Amino acid sequence: MNLFLTFLKTFAVGGLICVIAQLLINYTKITSARILVSFLLAGVFLQAIGVYQYVVDFAGSGATVPIIGFGYLLAKGAMEGAKEGLFGAITGGITSAGIGITSAIIFGYVFALIFKSKSKKN
Repeated sequence: MNLFLTFLKTFAVGGLICVIAQLLINYTKITSARILVSFLLAGVFLQAIGVYQYVVDFAGSGATVPIIGFGYLLAKGAMEGAKEGLFGAITGGITSAGIGITSAIIFGYVFALIFKSKSKKN
C-alpha cells in the first residue's frame, strides 16, 4: 500500500505541473519556449527560497522530472558549490546536472542517427 501512495503522489504532482503548463499553452498567448523558461526559472527561484525541496521530498520524481525539476537541480548544485567559493557557485549547477545533460546529448545524437527527421506541415 505504501508503494501505491508513492506512485499516486508522484503522478499527482507531476501531472499537476503538466496541467499548469498545458493550461498556459491553451489559454494564453505565451509561447511554449517562454513557458519552458518560466518553469525552469520557477524551479531555480523556489529552490533558492527553500520551498521546492519540500515538494521533492513529498513527490520524488514527480517533482524532479519536469523542467521545473531541472531548475531546482541547477539551483541546488549552485548553492552547494557556493560553499566552496565563487567558482563553485558557477560550476556547481552544471556539475550536479552533468549526467542528465550528457545523457540528453548522447541519446539525442543516437536517435538522430537512427531516425530521419521530417518537417512539420501546418
